[in-house]
Amino acid sequence: MARHTHPSHARSSRSPSIGLRSFFNRTPVAIACFTAAQAWAQTAAPTQLESVTVTGRAIPVVSAAGWGDIPLAKTPMQASVYSAERLKDSGATRLSDLVNFDPAVSDAYNTEGYYDYLTIRGFVLDNRFNYLRDGLPINAETAIPFDNKSRIEILKGTSGMQAGTSAPGGLVNYVVKRPTDAPLRSVMLEWRQAGSVTGSVDLSQRFGEGQAFGLRLNAAAAHLDPRVHSAEGNRNMLAVAGDWRVSSDTLIEAEFETSHRSQPSVPGFSMLGNTVPKPVDPRINLNNQPWSLPVVFDATTASLRLTQKLSADWRAVAHVATQHLRTDDRIAFPFGCSDPDGTYYADRYCPNGTYDLYDFRSDDERRRTDVVDVSLQGKLQTGPLTHSVTAGVLHSKVRNRFQMQAYNYVGTGNVAGTLVTGDDPTLSDQNTNRDERSTEFYARDAVALTEQLTAWLGVRHSKLDRNSVRTDGSRPTSYGKSFTTPWLATSYAFTPDQLVYASWGKGVESTVVPNTPVYANAGAGSLSTSRQSEIGLKGSTEHFEWNLAWFDIKRPQTSDISTCAEGQTTACVTQQPDGSARHRGVEATGAFHEGAWTLRGGAQWLHARIQGSQDATKNGLQPTNVPARTLKAQALYDVAALRGLQLQGTVVHESSRMVLPDNSASIPGYTRVDAALRYEIPRGTQTWTLRAGIDNLFDKRAWRESPYQFGHAYLFPLAARTARVSLQVDL
Repeated sequence: MARHTHPSHARSSRSPSIGLRSFFNRTPVAIACFTAAQAWAQTAAPTQLESVTVTGRAIPVVSAAGWGDIPLAKTPMQASVYSAERLKDSGATRLSDLVNFDPAVSDAYNTEGYYDYLTIRGFVLDNRFNYLRDGLPINAETAIPFDNKSRIEILKGTSGMQAGTSAPGGLVNYVVKRPTDAPLRSVMLEWRQAGSVTGSVDLSQRFGEGQAFGLRLNAAAAHLDPRVHSAEGNRNMLAVAGDWRVSSDTLIEAEFETSHRSQPSVPGFSMLGNTVPKPVDPRINLNNQPWSLPVVFDATTASLRLTQKLSADWRAVAHVATQHLRTDDRIAFPFGCSDPDGTYYADRYCPNGTYDLYDFRSDDERRRTDVVDVSLQGKLQTGPLTHSVTAGVLHSKVRNRFQMQAYNYVGTGNVAGTLVTGDDPTLSDQNTNRDERSTEFYARDAVALTEQLTAWLGVRHSKLDRNSVRTDGSRPTSYGKSFTTPWLATSYAFTPDQLVYASWGKGVESTVVPNTPVYANAGAGSLSTSRQSEIGLKGSTEHFEWNLAWFDIKRPQTSDISTCAEGQTTACVTQQPDGSARHRGVEATGAFHEGAWTLRGGAQWLHARIQGSQDATKNGLQPTNVPARTLKAQALYDVAALRGLQLQGTVVHESSRMVLPDNSASIPGYTRVDAALRYEIPRGTQTWTLRAGIDNLFDKRAWRESPYQFGHAYLFPLAARTARVSLQVDL
């Protein structure tokens, strides 16, 4: 393992040419990809590129919503869709970058070198249950590449109709790139400060009699060297998607993706005693010990889908998928502090900036998800009513296997990152293996009552069987639950392009009381049901599109009720329902286009509070790490004097966030400005696209988020000013 540079050492400046040389020396796959693209281009017909528009109408259907071919603009729900081109223009390379676009989406423990967490409408999404890939459930406890994704969909609100169990707030759906009708040859090279370099290739070709067969290849390789010190790594990805148009009525699609990412992760800072410190240098990495190891994510996913047209109005779809994840999770982890004066700070660092440091290692974590989904979609008429119907069954199987892990105290660190400790990789702690089977029956019906009035009915019935056991065979748990999650809405189109709606729905989360001796109900499983009401307005004119929604989400909470006598440590704590979190808010988004100008953005006002707790001091408190007000705006200007040049500016504003559950500490809000450009240069049959940008243009120093996680208050700084430039060549 390469030794990590200590942050107290001066970081030498590097030119882009050195970064490129380092990249190609370390990633020969990139050279092979570029060579293959050029060779294929020499034998291919002139390329007609995919038509991509980045306005709100670019992707009219949100597959995660579950309403088949009904456009998003006609459905009674809120969602955002981000195309591959928009992601490239903004420099987005990971899910956490989407917090720059949508006012309802914010950070929830996002850091360099680890997988992403999102908050939607104030609720943290569950990485195990709130993520989809082409509409099928996946585990998002891994690094998910964007290179072979055609778009990313964010569905906002409770998702009981779309998922068996899931946290309220919304769903994220990754949509995979498929073969295009016209040949596609595209290569891209990107440099990002301080020295990250990425090469990628995107190729698509149809062949065979009547162009019946299609094939698409995406490959990428990167040397990772972000502005954060001691965080160098690498990643690569290879994906192949194919289809066979057996006939005009039958389509078979298959795809395969494998990816690898290795990079040290970056832990958070924290409060110093009772004080929220001033924002620190965001380049400091507290995971900079000589023995620090990278987090390694290996993922393989494959799927097969058959679509069979049964008649002019009906089709059947069978979709199967499998996901295999392997992870080595390692970090020099700061947690709490033993102060020299004898005070122990369990959820923050010491006033003098020191903390207790632990050697955490959990190697060879294996997670597998297998899914089968069979559905029938179509239209039918019952008297004067027209029905758009979807019905199906989804069966999934999850198997998670772990090894013993290390979590050992190794000494004291400090927030300057200058203290060095020894390591202790002793595997001293048991882990927990988990299995789950679920079968979900679902039905959805959009009933056109009149030309303007539509009733929307959805229901999902889920049957769960879950088991867990410690890696040494101790503390087994097992439980099964069945439940039904309905969703109802009505919409009225007062003009063909303007819609008002009201909806109500349920979502369910499945929880298990920690299986430790202190709990009297250890290992007990339970269901908690969230409810959401929403009223919305959406519409468009020739130059303007808008969405406005008011929502009210109520989610049950639990608390540990202790009856422990002095010295008692077994069966004296009961976990039980205790009040709820209620999130009410208004969300507005829009896009305007006139002449050379395009403006888009949105705002959210969120009132999130705890209510109904047995502990009256909790009632009325705000959740940690949730801003009450967010504003995201982007302006694009096409320069008439230089055809093909577009200037882009982005403003992100978030209000203050609570740091501690008792609301005794908070971080102030911040405003960040990004600037970028896109320049398309036609060259015969080729198109060259130059993209350049500076994120955090004014190098704003601020605390970006304040997650209270693992019983500890963490603070993550806003990333330092970062320059990026890329060249895409469409051959």
